[in-house]
Amino acid sequence: MADATLSFTGRIAGLFSAGPVKPGDSYGAPGAGRSTGISVVTTLALIFLWWLVTHMGWVRPLFLPSPEAVIGRFFTLWNEEFAGATLLQHTYWSLYRVFGAFAMACALAIPVGIAMGVNRVARGVFDPPIEFYRPIPPLGYLPLTIIWLGIGDLQKIVLIFLAMFAPMALNTRAGVRSVAIEQIHAAYSMGASRAQVVFHVVLKGALPEILTGMRIGIGFGWTTLVAAEMVAAEAGLGHMVLSAAEFLVTEVVVMGIVVIGAIAYLFDLFMRYLERTLVPWKGQV
Repeated sequence: MADATLSFTGRIAGLFSAGPVKPGDSYGAPGAGRSTGISVVTTLALIFLWWLVTHMGWVRPLFLPSPEAVIGRFFTLWNEEFAGATLLQHTYWSLYRVFGAFAMACALAIPVGIAMGVNRVARGVFDPPIEFYRPIPPLGYLPLTIIWLGIGDLQKIVLIFLAMFAPMALNTRAGVRSVAIEQIHAAYSMGASRAQVVFHVVLKGALPEILTGMRIGIGFGWTTLVAAEMVAAEAGLGHMVLSAAEFLVTEVVVMGIVVIGAIAYLFDLFMRYLERTLVPWKGQV
């Protein structure tokens, strides 16, 4: 019995120990090692705590419905309409708005960030307006986008785009400025032109920061989604959650939050995979 207890304790302690030492390393790097097992255990523990709190009656269903009620609503609304559309249609419209704005931000913010990093004129032109509007929450310029663009999908996409643009552009500029000057000098010494240095040295060196900016930007996009769908939206996850809150249908509110969080988390996992594939040398040099 004592041996079994010690073995179990050792396994738990192993989850939180330093990662295995790589060949050539003297000590395990801080934070090295896989955390998938810990994440799974944490997720299951949170779901169990949610189930326990609701089934013991510690919280009324109006404030926190049970996991079964939320899952039941998920399957019910997959084919039935709520707030004018099914869950699948709400999800489609939210994805269309968020990723439409994300595509626009990638097409504009990354080139602007590169230009700000390599050219002082571009930095002088773009830095003041970006730094001016960046601290303003999206609800601050929501009325102005309505006045300019109306209440259609373009207004919603532009609002989400503005929330994404600043962090993506600034992260890109930071990545460009972080490229080692020795690499740039080496490229020039081998006869590279300025354009070749920018595309083959600066852009590749800034890629880790660019991908980080994309991850941060899409996070801002999801947080702005509810604000974008507050005004005259006919469908969308944010619209569904707000409509459910008005009628105190808490299980739909929680379900919408879970769906938004799950989609955002899956996209973040994809961005992590992309980062490992495109910049496997990150943190090695």
